[in-house]
Amino acid sequence: MIMDTSVNKIIVVGGGTAGLLSALILKKTYNVDIEIIKSEEIGIIGVGEGSTEQWQDFLDYCEIDWKELIKETDATVKLGIYFTGGWSKHNYYHSIQRGFSDIKLGQLNFSYLCLLANKVDQIKTADYLAIENLVKNDLNKSPSKQYHFNTFKLNKYLLKKCEQRGIKITNDTIKTVRLNDLGRIDKLIGEKDYTADFYIDCTGFKRLLISSVGGKWKSYSKQFPMNEAIAFPTQDTNEYTPYTESRKTNNGWTWRIPTYGRWGNGHVYNNNLKNADQAKKESEEILGHEIEIGKHVKFDPGALEKMWIQNCLAVGLCASFIEPLEATSIGTTIQQIFLFNQYFIDPSPASRKRYNDKMSIVMNNLKEFVLIHYLNEKDVTLPDELQDKLKIWKTRPPIGEDFLGCSYSLFYTENYTQVLYGMDFWNSDEIKKLLLKFDRNALKILTKTTENMVNNYLDEKRNYISHKRWIENIRNT
Repeated sequence: MIMDTSVNKIIVVGGGTAGLLSALILKKTYNVDIEIIKSEEIGIIGVGEGSTEQWQDFLDYCEIDWKELIKETDATVKLGIYFTGGWSKHNYYHSIQRGFSDIKLGQLNFSYLCLLANKVDQIKTADYLAIENLVKNDLNKSPSKQYHFNTFKLNKYLLKKCEQRGIKITNDTIKTVRLNDLGRIDKLIGEKDYTADFYIDCTGFKRLLISSVGGKWKSYSKQFPMNEAIAFPTQDTNEYTPYTESRKTNNGWTWRIPTYGRWGNGHVYNNNLKNADQAKKESEEILGHEIEIGKHVKFDPGALEKMWIQNCLAVGLCASFIEPLEATSIGTTIQQIFLFNQYFIDPSPASRKRYNDKMSIVMNNLKEFVLIHYLNEKDVTLPDELQDKLKIWKTRPPIGEDFLGCSYSLFYTENYTQVLYGMDFWNSDEIKKLLLKFDRNALKILTKTTENMVNNYLDEKRNYISHKRWIENIRNT
């Protein structure tokens, strides 16, 4: 891609997932030198081992083989997230692998209206054979666009890909960021000095580079009470769920994620109401055995007011983090860099402003989506804009028009509908009233068609296989 010829070199500071993804996407896009400066003194957070559907966009763009990825990162398939333990009256499943989107009237998803009116179990509206730990038995096509990873092996794999593609890897710890008279980054100082035309800050919660050029953190703590997490591994099992399990607890929630050879687990909570020892004890009660904490992380939910300032872009945890729910961190990183590609062709003040405005829309979408998971919590304050949307959605499910503004947002109509369905947001009688506004004969036909879509899916079960067996078959190819 042609871009401003004044940019000949980019330095990425930080060798975690965000830094490596940024380097690989930028190297694929631009004919510039890229150097990653990573510190051996700084460990990987390693608490977020799940991706979102944007991961497949990254694999396709950077031409990375999904089978190789599975083998080298101990990855398993992620078809969605299973919510249990009291998030709602019933357990529910957020998965848009197989959504009912074929039958529409305008932008209204008529299929979902029929399901809601007929009180069909929410789990049946998703890829519900996954609840039986089954995936489609096809070794030539991945069942999903998203995965669970062993974070440390993923890091090693992405580092290898960077080296193979001519990205320079330097081990050093940056101590000082020096600016020029215009307020731009002029030099990075560690054991050696480093200069470039542009800098990507992937230093996590330290925000080392972006802070030096005036980056300001906007806290969301008044809306998002979770601010601390413990993470820990547990032993391998005979079977793997092809989904992340999210279990509600007192003043928090736990996650459970399978990777080949072990499970990744965590407990997220409000440290004003629970401490790490209490979270550990509660996790042990849920699992039925003792655990050993591997990571203990404190965080302030929020985002930078501006992610691109001068000749510096903040990416990943450095730029935004709400909480681990829905595994949004990796997906946001990917979308950040893909969006950045569109404006970095001409890194002017106008481009920076446009980019920052777009990322504000992305963050608002992410905030609203995480918040709707907490609709049944008494102490959660919803922003006015989201309250207005919910009033509209009470009368009809979300439509595409509700999500205009930025095509790089992570969550859209079907995501919101799935979760709100699972949260028992709609009254089936009210939905029936809406349906009766349409042609009654069409309603009968469409309702029958929707029922067939549910029932026919059970017939496909013969083409499915145990998730762990599928993973082992892939690893042996």
